[in-house]
Amino acid sequence: MRWFRNFGLGLGLGAALLATSGAQAQQFVNVLTGGQSGVYYPLGVALSQVYAKSIPNVRATAQVTKASAENLNLLQAGRGELGFTLGDALSDAWKGDADAGFPKKLDKLRGIAGIYSNYIQIVANADSGIKTLADLKGKRVSVGAARSGTELNARAVFKAAGFDYKDLGKVEYLPFGESVELIKNRQLDATLQSAGLGVASIRDLATSVKIIVVPVPAETVAKVGDAAYQPATIPANTYGGQTADVPTAAIPNFLVTHSGVSDELAYQMTKQLYEHLDTLHSAHNAAKAIQRDKAIQGMPVPLHPGAERYYKEVGLLK
Repeated sequence: MRWFRNFGLGLGLGAALLATSGAQAQQFVNVLTGGQSGVYYPLGVALSQVYAKSIPNVRATAQVTKASAENLNLLQAGRGELGFTLGDALSDAWKGDADAGFPKKLDKLRGIAGIYSNYIQIVANADSGIKTLADLKGKRVSVGAARSGTELNARAVFKAAGFDYKDLGKVEYLPFGESVELIKNRQLDATLQSAGLGVASIRDLATSVKIIVVPVPAETVAKVGDAAYQPATIPANTYGGQTADVPTAAIPNFLVTHSGVSDELAYQMTKQLYEHLDTLHSAHNAAKAIQRDKAIQGMPVPLHPGAERYYKEVGLLK
């Protein structure tokens, strides 16, 4: 009888150890995104679903954030495994640019992939009389959440155009969705949104009021003085009532992790991204611009060794 009790105790301990080792093997992937009405969020949700299904023992979630700057600071603190960011914010974080919200260099950041480009989309209620960048002076404008990638883009573009926030009638630091609601209610005249083409908030606005998409001329883009900013075009009919092409600036987006993430997990996050692009395409049209052969172009931070391994496997790196 004593032998049987000891045998049963041994079986119980073995099962407990197996359960413990299984729990230890589970990994958490927190994908840091942006506001729910932007592009980062639906893509982050889609990625988290891909990772949960495709990477063994992974539990993945997508977190709503204030986007680029917050994501980078959270990654540095180890409070996320993957984050979306604009290229200029990533470069500022790696250098430690205090004016951009990074008093110290975020030295734990590691690159996963270059994805699609954000387009500077300045949209005004047609009744406001705004048609050019200069017309924004004296008007009520939302520039995105404070210290977000969008807000950093707003500072750069306005400076290149020869004015700053002091020249505006009122400055609001609001996410995309809230900005649009205030324009609908005639409490704002315009919003600057840095996102992939076809952003949901602007599509929504265009169904409610007549809009003007304000051009950012190529000469203004050049005056920004940052290689991350390139001349681009918002094609006609991207939004309701926008019947002509509109020149603007585009800035690349990146997926970033940190040095504390294991090589194997970083490898799988990179691999599964490219093996499930169709899922991302279904989540948002902006994902259709993601191309593996451009994944490491212009990356402002070192690649994570796990991502490096994947790119060597597919021939992008030697």
